[in-house]
Amino acid sequence: MTAEAPIAPALSYGRLIPVTVHFDDLDALGLLHNARYPLMVERAWAELWQEHGFRFEGDWAAAGDACNAVKELRITYEAPVTRPGTYAVHLWLERLGTTGLTYGFRFCSADGATTYAHGSRVLVRLDADTLRPAPWSETFRAAGRELLRPTDG
Repeated sequence: MTAEAPIAPALSYGRLIPVTVHFDDLDALGLLHNARYPLMVERAWAELWQEHGFRFEGDWAAAGDACNAVKELRITYEAPVTRPGTYAVHLWLERLGTTGLTYGFRFCSADGATTYAHGSRVLVRLDADTLRPAPWSETFRAAGRELLRPTDG
């Protein structure tokens, strides 16, 4: 008799991006350090946006939509991560405005079934010369619309 692997829950919105927790990401108590969660979420977003051709390569003027700044970060920790290994970050957009966006995230088990932390972050697209809010490109907006979480009702 063989045991069957649990079936990962189907995502109705967003993307699930694999991330790796290394031994040195753990704190003195053997828990994933609280500051590592946002870092891993950031790495997951960078990977996702790079798939769409959006990246920062050292030149802010050429960065286009990758020239942005964090306005707000909220995170709630639900359960401790107690060992290194493969996990995932579930990413989606809550709001896609003209110059800003709000994204949601869950730091979760590799299959997406267990949530360890969740939160949101607000980004503002910046003009590289003035550092004032600037509109997202239509290419970016099209990619972003694919990640929007459906509204209820």
